[in-house]
Amino acid sequence: MNTRILVILSLLVGIGAVLHAVVPPILFGVKPDMLLSMMFLGILLFPKAKYVALLAIVTGVISALTTAAPGGQIANLIDKPITALVFLTLFLLVRKRVSTTISAPVLTAIGTMVSGAIFLSVALFILGMMEGGFIALFLAVVLPAAAVNTLIMIVVYPVVQGIMKRSQPITVT
Repeated sequence: MNTRILVILSLLVGIGAVLHAVVPPILFGVKPDMLLSMMFLGILLFPKAKYVALLAIVTGVISALTTAAPGGQIANLIDKPITALVFLTLFLLVRKRVSTTISAPVLTAIGTMVSGAIFLSVALFILGMMEGGFIALFLAVVLPAAAVNTLIMIVVYPVVQGIMKRSQPITVT
């Protein structure tokens, strides 16, 4: 593994963790999962399975350590690796057909909804509250978080892309 890529990925996770801790609730008391946005950004920058797997595991552990949601620890450990795999697969399918300027926000919205659905399913199963709660929580929590994460990606991805182009190129081989 390339040390420079690992440093960049660790910076993204660190930034996501700090932002997740300091960002106040925005919509209906919902905090966007900044770690999820940064995980998606890392996948977009370095779409190689070994980096994605490491990024997903680290993001899941840090999310589990910082969550306040009941049942969220186990849910984060399950949701992040699955979400990363789905996101990577979708990105690899559309990478050659659609500009990343367009696909990054769209995939972020889809990835956030996948992550939220997995998270809610696992957390509600652990709490034993599967009847009726999923749809309400998905509409009230996941969809606003998907919108915020998409806006974050619209702003952040072009900036990071410009920085990566100006710096010494780092490519995944």
